[in-house]
Amino acid sequence: QVQLVESGGGLVQVGGSLRLSCAASGSIFSINTMGWYRQAPGKQREMVAVITSRGITTYTDSVKGRFTISRDNAKNTVYLQMNSLKPEDTAVYYCTARITVERAFVIVENDYWGQGTQVTVSS
Repeated sequence: QVQLVESGGGLVQVGGSLRLSCAASGSIFSINTMGWYRQAPGKQREMVAVITSRGITTYTDSVKGRFTISRDNAKNTVYLQMNSLKPEDTAVYYCTARITVERAFVIVENDYWGQGTQVTVSS
């Protein structure tokens, strides 16, 4: 019943910028932490940035000072502004969200994932 839809990926040159968006929809009671992960070919999926429901952010060291995560609670949307992109940023980027869903009188908290969007940084 809950779906995360990502957009904004593409091809960009070194030093360029991209803005990723991820909108959650469905039978949502509340959205807690939201975040972005990425997976490059042959590598493990890694956390890029997370943001709590209060707006507290955490970044992996390699993107600090270059990426900014934000959210619009009215739109159930999380964003990732990526500046000064490097070839090592090339990966599939996945949106994730911890969402509480109420069905009848039972509250269930699940982690949901988007389909992924490709980001390619060329030199």
